[in-house]
Formats: sequence, C-alpha cells, structure tokens
Amino acid sequence: MNEVSSECGKKCEPLGCSSTNGDLQGEAGAVVSIFLRMVPRIKSNEGYGYSNRNWKKENTMHSLDRNIVDGGQALGQWKRKSKGRSSWAAAPLCSQRCSLTSQGVKKMRSSTQQDPRRRDPQDDVYLDITDRLRFAILYSRPKSGSNVHYFSIDNELEYENFSEDFGPLNLAMVYRYCCKINKKLKSITMLRKKILHFTGSDQRKQANAAFLVGCYMVIYLGRTPEAAYRILIFGDKSYIPFRDAAYGKCDVPLPVSCFHAVKKAMQYGFLNFNSFNLDEYEHYEKAENGDLNWIIPDRFIAFCGPHSRARLESGYHQHSPETYIQYFKNHNVTTIIRLNKRIYDAKRFTDAGFDHHDLFFADGSTPTHAIVKRLLDICENAEGAIAVHCKAGLGRTGTLIACYIMKHYRMTAAETIAWVRICRPGLVIGPQQQFLVMKQTSLWLEGDYFHQKLKGQENGQHRAAFSKLLSGVDDISINGVENQDQQEPNPYSDDDEINGVTQGDRSRALKSVVIWWIVCDYILPILLF
Repeated sequence: MNEVSSECGKKCEPLGCSSTNGDLQGEAGAVVSIFLRMVPRIKSNEGYGYSNRNWKKENTMHSLDRNIVDGGQALGQWKRKSKGRSSWAAAPLCSQRCSLTSQGVKKMRSSTQQDPRRRDPQDDVYLDITDRLRFAILYSRPKSGSNVHYFSIDNELEYENFSEDFGPLNLAMVYRYCCKINKKLKSITMLRKKILHFTGSDQRKQANAAFLVGCYMVIYLGRTPEAAYRILIFGDKSYIPFRDAAYGKCDVPLPVSCFHAVKKAMQYGFLNFNSFNLDEYEHYEKAENGDLNWIIPDRFIAFCGPHSRARLESGYHQHSPETYIQYFKNHNVTTIIRLNKRIYDAKRFTDAGFDHHDLFFADGSTPTHAIVKRLLDICENAEGAIAVHCKAGLGRTGTLIACYIMKHYRMTAAETIAWVRICRPGLVIGPQQQFLVMKQTSLWLEGDYFHQKLKGQENGQHRAAFSKLLSGVDDISINGVENQDQQEPNPYSDDDEINGVTQGDRSRALKSVVIWWIVCDYILPILLF
C-alpha cells in the first residue's frame, strides 16, 4: 500500500498537490485530503501493474468466452501481474477475496474487502482424483504441511499464445506434468502425504490445469474421458473452453474432446509416453531448429514453409529445404506437400529423392473438395511418412492433416482438432474448424469404404457404386439448404500472398519472437503486422 501511495504522490505533484496532508488548509484542503485517502484504494482495485503485453493478452477475452462465463463467472477478464512479487495465480482482482478453505489453508482478506465493486467471495474447490491425489482451485496460496504437499504448475507450464488462444498445453507439457505427478507419488519423503495440485483464480490457467489433470487420469489411471471430465466438473464447476489462434468467432470449443483425443491417440498408437522423446520434441518445435512436429508418429509431420535460403529476417528464422533434408531422410519421410505460394524451388527436394506436390489454397481459407481428395490420394499411396507445410505450418497444414485423420481413424472433428493442437499448438484456424465439422460425415463414409476395400470385402463394381453414392453426398440439401462443401473459392493467385502480409506471416513472427519477448519484455520493432 505504501508503494501505491508513493506512486499517487508523484502523479499528483504536477497538479500542485502534495502526497501528505499536513499543508492542506481549509475546506478545500479537507476535500483534497479525502481524495488522497481514496486514491490508494482506487489504485489497489485497479490491479497489479501488468506490463502492456500481458494486459493485452489477459484483457482481450473472446465474446464466446464472455458468454460462457457470464453470471459472476467472468473473473479472468481483468488480470494483471505483479512485477514486485512472484505471482502464483497471475494476481487477478478476484484473488483479493475471502477464501473459505479446509483445515490447514489460511483465510486471506484484502485491504479493499469492503469496496462495493468487489465480487462476492467464492469457495475453494477440492476434487479427489485418487485416495492420495487431489486437484484444487484456491484463492489463497497454501503452505505444505506434515500431511499434505501442495504444488502448482501455473507459472511453470505456460501456453505460448498466437492471439486469443490459451490452450491446450502441448504434448511435451502433458508429458512433463505426468512425470511430475508420478515422481511425487513415488517419492519416499511423500509416501505419507497427500499430493494436492492447486491452481489459482486465473480462468485460463484453471482450464489448462484441469486439462493436465484429465490427461493424467486418462493416460495413467485408465479413466474414460467422460469419467475424468465428470470429476473435474463436480458440482457447478465449469471451465472456459479452448479456442483457435485467431480473433474471430470460435465455433468449436474443446472441453471433453481433448480427453477423447488423448484416449483415441493411445488406442491408435499416436501417443505412447514409454517411447516419447521429450528432448527431440522440444528441440525441433523451436523456430530456430526447424519448427516441426509429428502429428502421427512415422506418418505425418507438420512444419513451417521453407524459403529459398536460410536467414534471420524480421525477428524470425527462415529455413531452406536443405535444413530439413537430412532429418527427413533419417525419419523415412518420402513425400513433401506444399500448400502455400512457391517460395523455394521444388527441385531442391526432388533432387534429394523426395516426391513433391503443390496443393495451393489461400491462407486462412478452406480447401476445395478436389484439393482434399488429391491430398488423400497422395497420402494413401505414399511409401513413407509425409511432411506437410503451408506458410507457418498451422491453418492449412492442420486442416488437411485433420481430414486424413478423420477419414482413416474415424475421430470426430472436435477430437481431431484437439489432437492436432496438442501436438502442434495453433493448428486449424477460423472457418477451417467449421469446415472440418461439415466434412466429418463424408470423410467417415469414405474411410469406411477404403478400409473395407483393403480387407477385400468390396469388388470393383461395388466401388463404382459406392463412389457414385459418395459424390452425391455433397449435393444433398436439407430443408432446401444445399451443402456448400463443393463450392470453389474465388480465384486466388500466388501474387496475393507475395505482395501482402498473410496470417501465416503473423503466426510465424509471433512464434519466433516468443523467447525474445519473455527475456526482453518487449517485441522486436520490425515485425510483419
């Protein structure tokens, strides 16, 4: 409070006021004195001096999120971080509340408790995961005792956002969290203690913490996705939904779908923490090391688009085809698919023995039926793994890889989007989400037929009949509304990407400067925005 008062005094001095009340005389002095006593209280209510970048990220909540958290739930909307202390919960205003806790957790009150703008206190939430493991949402920082060990990952495992997105956390963070839990449960010094993972009042961190706990239940405790989700939403508890890396409307929130995605990834062999290489994942996902991620092990890589030459430009790394050639050969990649403009000569890949295909469509848009069909044909006939890229390796790349997953593994659109984002945050953006929802049924039908054919259960005549049936799916109308999936977009040339700054440019720049951002606390002055 003294620090706030000092700041107030400095601000008032140019107006002829003093930070003390001793020199104030008369009725005017009394009025000013009352005002000065009020200012610290107002200042305290405003928050904790967030830096500009954190204020922008935390104070721009998507309209859908605001609708979901209406009715006294929009507590994550006004968050600012203290520069003067180590914050365990981003120190939002709602942490200044009376915490109604169990034994061993102290109650905390703010000096602004009586302010009429303060929200009503909320109870802490405790959820039993096992007989020893608990998850809690606490509004005051607890201290470990002889019977309970408290820990939080809110400031340890943090999502690096592109715009309005805030999760889910990536595969490496899920792995680190699971290892942390297992280590604590097996620790000799904690054998007689309960392990309690707590998070604070930041609603975005609550969602990511709950996501990690749910993943642990599915992966290591064998819980079904529904059972894990029921535990986390016990009572009237809810979480704000994850969203895409864009500023527009989010059509596909991903709550329980994340747990279904993890469960099916284990079922199909996408996810196996016994063979997961944490160091390799974290090394190659960095922009300076290639910016690539495996979406399906030994089958699909998503990576950012190579350039004609390797260099550092406008704060982010650009890699040449030669940067990837040796890695691709070592991992049996045989096919490269480019979805963006021609920035490099394809011969640099083909001369090295790779198949190279161009399937261009506009940045941020959805592919045509012909492009989806062509990609599926290429992938189904590829001898080895396939590496797919657009400009940033996010929107277009994730959309077409998702089409393959939906066709061949019968995952729902929401589950597929959840999985590709867990593997590579930021995949599938804006209208591409709804596009995948619309394609789900037809892709499932195509996949059913494809696998029946592989089993020898269909002959050529049946295939022709079934193909005719599938071609009619796109023309079906319901209540006079025709399926728009077949419509071709407006003509779009390479020049549109060459001469303009695209969404891929912005995404790549954001991903590349995140380390600079964290270290220096400001963005490079020359960025493509």
